[in-house]
Amino acid sequence: MTTDAKPAMRPARPEFSSGPCAKRPGWTPENLRTAILGRSHRSKPGKARLQAAIDRTREVLQVPADYLIGIVPGSDTGAVEMALWSLLGPRPVQLLAFESFGKDWVTDVVKQLKLKAEVLEAPYGALPDLTKVDPAADLIFTWNGTTSGVRVPNGDFISADREGLTICDATSACFAQDLDWPKLDVVTFSWQKALGGEAAHGVLILSPRAVERLESYTPAWPMPKLFRMTKGGKVSRDIFEGATINTPSMLCVEDYLDALKWAGSIGGLAELRRRADQNLAVLDAWVKRTPWVDFLAADPATRSNTSVCLKVVDPKVAALSADGQADFAKKLAGVLEKEVVALDIGGYRDAPPGLRIWCGATVEADDLEALTPWLDWAFATVSAELIAA
Repeated sequence: MTTDAKPAMRPARPEFSSGPCAKRPGWTPENLRTAILGRSHRSKPGKARLQAAIDRTREVLQVPADYLIGIVPGSDTGAVEMALWSLLGPRPVQLLAFESFGKDWVTDVVKQLKLKAEVLEAPYGALPDLTKVDPAADLIFTWNGTTSGVRVPNGDFISADREGLTICDATSACFAQDLDWPKLDVVTFSWQKALGGEAAHGVLILSPRAVERLESYTPAWPMPKLFRMTKGGKVSRDIFEGATINTPSMLCVEDYLDALKWAGSIGGLAELRRRADQNLAVLDAWVKRTPWVDFLAADPATRSNTSVCLKVVDPKVAALSADGQADFAKKLAGVLEKEVVALDIGGYRDAPPGLRIWCGATVEADDLEALTPWLDWAFATVSAELIAA
């Protein structure tokens, strides 16, 4: 065991999980006292709170006025799968797969819907060749790879004159990055990510082009009730006006409204982006001066400012077997959790061994500054165990 002294400062909030993420600064359960509880979500006040969540989402994310916004079941996964099951079929399909959730959508499309699709792949830490994106095809992709720390730098790779639809899983990009709305036909997210809301609910945003597809195309496969967005050949507009498909938690809705109110009070999307960028800058400065660690994302232009993924590059660790490297990373996260200075920062189970530190706007830069000495202490501690063994 290392004899290095523990750092004197500790993060005031050790929650750096990549989902559910840290609550917004200053959050307390008292903020939820106005929740509509013990009543139907279809009551007048219940629907009013759901509509308020939709309206404030549009305001903070700067969603175009002619896009529909709905609250749906099943978190971001439910929102993505509603889009896949409802929209795919009439055109060729392409998917970008550069992290685990993008690969999940490949499984849905190829193995479950059994559609022929072109999969543009890249290893963790890189993006696929975006020049191969076909404007004639429907495109499914993650804007920000939650489990790889890699994001698309912008929407320039999407044609403004495309024939196909773009279905974008933006759950780790919303409220932290610029989304190119004219290039996006379906956008999904879960408020448990960048705004630190409570889990289980997804948000589905549809462009007029996506609505036109819904109203002109009927999939060949059976459609579960939770995925049905049309009735009589028309989009069920009530879903996007506060009447959800199934029963939502009004406590979770109130928590989301509280986070949206906070976002608006600090300056909206511009300030949310600034805070996430500032948080990434703290880790970037530390990585530059720290020889044992590096970003998993090789290209600085594609590095996430939310789900920051790190790899251990120390030669002693790199010389270990794959299982040995995974064990080392697990121990790093474990000693930090034991000290209650960083909770739930182990890399995603399907990703390369390493750490994943959430840097979204609900995290304070001061807490990340306080964390970095602890990361070095943890590395020294686990390395000493490795040498002793």
